[in-house]
Amino acid sequence: MEQRLSMITLGVADLSHAKFFYENVVGWQAEPGPSEIAFFDLGGTVFALYPHKDMAKDMNMAVSQTPATPYQGYALAHNVRSIEDVDAVFFQLRDNGATINKEPEKAFWGGYSGYFSDPDGHMWEVAYNPFWKIKEDGRISMSQD
Repeated sequence: MEQRLSMITLGVADLSHAKFFYENVVGWQAEPGPSEIAFFDLGGTVFALYPHKDMAKDMNMAVSQTPATPYQGYALAHNVRSIEDVDAVFFQLRDNGATINKEPEKAFWGGYSGYFSDPDGHMWEVAYNPFWKIKEDGRISMSQD
């Protein structure tokens, strides 16, 4: 298997509500496609939203009736080019009604980051990492070259 990630799919309780959040709060644009799933082109990685019941069926699994715990063991991340960019993203998120779980602050690892969550409780980190470079096309270089 090649060392790359092609697509991230999040299970959601209400597809139209989740799609609205990512389009109107986060500011992304969904691609045209089937009505039962939403796709977003993230510049080489596809981000998808899919109803829990349909995703579980596709995986041949049952949907858990237990509510999700606050800590889910993962976070999605969006890296930006500066501390000011982190603050600007959080200003937009806050202005559009997003739930801010952790205000941006200096991080123990030397960067600057904060967390917000989507309507289904999926956690997102917005971070500036001074040890990485973001190329013009938005891809991350883990070195300063």
